Amino acid sequence: MHIYLETERLTLRRFTTDDADLLIELDSDPAVMRYLTGGVATAPETVRERYLPNILAGYEKWGGGLGLFAAEEKDGGAFIGWFILRPEDRLDEVELGYRLRRAAWGKGYATEGSEALLAKAFRELGVRMVWAETMTVNQGSRNVMKKLGMTHTETIPTPPDMERVEGSEHGGVRCEITKEQWEQR
Repeated sequence: MHIYLETERLTLRRFTTDDADLLIELDSDPAVMRYLTGGVATAPETVRERYLPNILAGYEKWGGGLGLFAAEEKDGGAFIGWFILRPEDRLDEVELGYRLRRAAWGKGYATEGSEALLAKAFRELGVRMVWAETMTVNQGSRNVMKKLGMTHTETIPTPPDMERVEGSEHGGVRCEITKEQWEQR
């Protein structure tokens, strides 16, 4: 197991080819997928044939420093979801995100894991700015962004493939935090 980072309660590790069923289960929960697909599950073959191979390729592409990482509770090792830290265009500007199982909601894991990723990005990976996006109506994720010290920088339109999602008429938000802002918190 390749551990990416640890927090007080979580271990973030690289995914392996054996983790397809964990991702399939996560993406099968309508509540987890509510603000992503309107509650529609991701097809298992899509996870196995497209998503997981892309996740694994990302470790090579970004030298293991960036990507999508499985999150497990230190106490007992239960899979709770994943966290992502990855570039879109520039290696010094990366996206922060997460997807957690319902059983992990409300326990502070999203903030804890995201805080650790911000620290790694700014202290170890040479990142200048971290951004995150969510739907305007996704108050839970917006609260996490606020706790992290991220600032709302723009309102974004709803992508066509998300127009059936509850609250899509309100669009989304993009929040950012720079290394300088993070250091001043």
